[in-house]
Amino acid sequence: MTQQRGTGDRAPLSRQRILRAAVALADGTGAEAFSMRRLAQELGVVPMALYKHVANKEELLDGMVDLVVGDIAPPAPGAPWKTAVREQVLSARRVLLHHRWAARVIESRTAPTPAVLGHLDSVIGTFRDGGLSADLTHHAMHALGSRLLGFSRELFTNGEAGQGPAAPGSDKPDSTQPVSLAHESADPGRAARMAEAYPRVAEIAAAAAHDPDSAVGGCDDQFEFEFALDLLLDGIERLHGKGWTSAGTTP
Repeated sequence: MTQQRGTGDRAPLSRQRILRAAVALADGTGAEAFSMRRLAQELGVVPMALYKHVANKEELLDGMVDLVVGDIAPPAPGAPWKTAVREQVLSARRVLLHHRWAARVIESRTAPTPAVLGHLDSVIGTFRDGGLSADLTHHAMHALGSRLLGFSRELFTNGEAGQGPAAPGSDKPDSTQPVSLAHESADPGRAARMAEAYPRVAEIAAAAAHDPDSAVGGCDDQFEFEFALDLLLDGIERLHGKGWTSAGTTP
């Protein structure tokens, strides 16, 4: 049998080895620079060798998502439902911040991958085992949205061009998105005009604690993420306590 080019004594090519190498490559280059050809070069094989293990790039991306989402911690046994959900969501955020390309790829999928479905099923189970009705759980999942996977989409932030607002760690500004007053210091005249025209926006921008690496209008991304998460979970807890249903009646 002819040895694969460049593999030497390394482990034979397999789906798992390809996926691990793909995730590592995307971590280093971002999703935009990722390609099957470049992955093959990293693995020391010809591109066609990859297609014996993954049908196409979309299947590869699905597998990469599942590898990343599989690192999200399961709920803590015996923890109250609100604590357990909060920790699951924050675990998802830690994972997504470690793999900063993953949010964009997750959003690009036409259907949830098995690991994403497994994670969502686990969160639903945490709500239901905590006593929440299927009705309230359904609406809670909608309210939490992409936060369940560790990221959120914000108004008027620096996102990736053509992709909308930023996911965790996005570092490419979108010239089509408005820029908050917090970033207007390079043009004091414009900042003053904006503040005069929109005084309430200026007031809030000035009051915020600014983070130069922020994807959320210069604010502390982690604080804003947890603030919104806690508001949602507190509201869900209050509705659960009242026996809320979407029909507007109590059971």
